Amino acid sequence: MERVSLQVTDDGSHTLFNAELNETYHSHKGAIAESRYVYIAAGFDAVIETFTELSIFEVGFGTGLNALLTLGHFQEINQQRQSDNKPPLTVRYVSIEPYPLVPDLIHRLNYQQLLAPSYAPLFDMLHTTPWEQACELLPGFWLTKCHMRLEHVVLSPQQFNLIYFDAFAPNKQPEVWCQDNLAKCYQLLQAQGMLVSYCASGQFKRDLKAVGFTVKAYPGALGKREMTRAWRE
Repeated sequence: MERVSLQVTDDGSHTLFNAELNETYHSHKGAIAESRYVYIAAGFDAVIETFTELSIFEVGFGTGLNALLTLGHFQEINQQRQSDNKPPLTVRYVSIEPYPLVPDLIHRLNYQQLLAPSYAPLFDMLHTTPWEQACELLPGFWLTKCHMRLEHVVLSPQQFNLIYFDAFAPNKQPEVWCQDNLAKCYQLLQAQGMLVSYCASGQFKRDLKAVGFTVKAYPGALGKREMTRAWRE
């Protein structure tokens, strides 16, 4: 059996199944739909009400879906801002991933077929840019992909105003969700910065509060009761 293999979710978009962990990368109810709800609608769109220069830190690059939806949404927002004679949004996006996908799996993902045509070249950009380098994919959008675990991240504090926490579930990779890592995320955030995650386990929320976050209940994606949004106030 392949360690990582493709699966089709209910909205037609691909996710990946990790046989070693017996876990998928996204909800079986819809990979694209889940990512759009949790990270774009509940995260990105909420934070741009406070900040016009976004610095995003992502735990778990995975298939690149969150980055792709963020990049495409950024492009759409700036096109609208230009037509409204408003200053453009800027984004610095740093993503960590200890287990990057092999090219064959990347090429088989069907996001380009399901999303608007403007997303196709963005998908290629995300996956062909080199690791460990800051690359300007579109004017004002910088991506840095880092091949590392959260435990090994060393960055200056208060660099980011949004964190996408998209690791495998706590019962699959408990070491990623430990209080030390959550405290690191808290230190990386600026005041009024937010962490968003599909996960809404009670222990996760208690640990976030223990390291300083303010946690508020938020409806979950695709029938889930809750997801997590947490702030550094």
